[in-house]
Amino acid sequence: MSIQDTKILHLDSNHPLLWEQLEQAGFQNEADFTSNKSEIEAKIHNYHGVVIRSRFKIDKDFIDKAVNLKFIARVGAGLESIDCEYAKAKGIHLIAAPEGNRNAVGEHALGMLLSLMNKLNRADRLVREGKWIREGNRGNELEGKTVGLIGYGNMGKSFAKKLRGFDVEVLCYDILPNVGDANAKQVSQEELQTKADVLSLHIPWTPETDKMINTHFINAFAKPFWFINTSRGKNVVTDDLVAALASGKILGAGLDVLEYEKLSFENLFIDSEKPAAFEYLLQAENVLLTPHIAGWTYESHQKLAQTIVDKIILKYEQE
Repeated sequence: MSIQDTKILHLDSNHPLLWEQLEQAGFQNEADFTSNKSEIEAKIHNYHGVVIRSRFKIDKDFIDKAVNLKFIARVGAGLESIDCEYAKAKGIHLIAAPEGNRNAVGEHALGMLLSLMNKLNRADRLVREGKWIREGNRGNELEGKTVGLIGYGNMGKSFAKKLRGFDVEVLCYDILPNVGDANAKQVSQEELQTKADVLSLHIPWTPETDKMINTHFINAFAKPFWFINTSRGKNVVTDDLVAALASGKILGAGLDVLEYEKLSFENLFIDSEKPAAFEYLLQAENVLLTPHIAGWTYESHQKLAQTIVDKIILKYEQE
């Protein structure tokens, strides 16, 4: 199929360059940011490509109705909102853009870690309350620590690169072999748990990683450690995380994601009664929370869109 014959349905708003460059390349763009999933399914057979962020799940039913679909492009790092295996079985090409926000995630993870170790968020709040407390806000230096990364793809590599400016040992554990590089030594999970003073997650949400960070996993660490999660909230059992924070096994946690998030990542649960574990996180002074914005910078907004454009065009050039 030629570019000129390809109709693309945009289901979420993105940086304008995405629309403009696809149009310049000859693709036919159409947008629908408001219809519900059923309404989209009723007309999806008219389109050859879909561009989405996280508006709804693209499941088997959706794919069955998308009889002419050639590709699904998600403007983000992961594809967990798509039934990838079924899409591939139907010959649908899947596109994601982890290259687009990996730098933003790496910088955010580093910022969270430094803020936690130096009690910056707590100290700032106390000064604003008129409390000039120095000893109670004494921090810890990153120098001499061992930082353990679980997952060493785009995001893990970006964070490890940022850590080169510090006198630290960086270890990584990944299910793929031979991914270590000059910035991080690949080790077994057991070695990482023996040595790490800091643990940072850079993994997708899959059946294998669901609830991976639980009491058993946490207690396998030889030392108390700081914990950073910029990956997915459902990789962590929040109740177990809170228990480890309360016991001192986890010294502090920087959480950009929470298991309570909706699949769209656009909001938290809607509930008048918050879980006790979430209430603990809201009150804890050694916890730093951000609303899933690690990869959400002005620069990454543009980079994500450009990455998607480039990959869509490359797909057609290779056919």
